[in-house]
Amino acid sequence: MQNALHIRTQVLPGRKVEVTAAELQEGETVEVFVIRPTSVHASRPSALQLIESLNGHRHFPNAADVDRHLRQERDSWDH
Repeated sequence: MQNALHIRTQVLPGRKVEVTAAELQEGETVEVFVIRPTSVHASRPSALQLIESLNGHRHFPNAADVDRHLRQERDSWDH
């Protein structure tokens, strides 16, 4: 016998939820979890916004500085 069922339903008038499943027996005791899906339209911060919100600072302010640092680092390997 399957221990868990995943059933999607709608809230009925009077804020009621009805579950119908052939696997359930009349009079059987069951536990019901109600999970409300997150809104698809909820705004989420972009990755850049998330990074910028972190405490601290960036070591390099732009890509050109990163390239310059990497070039200097690679050049030091040859010496």
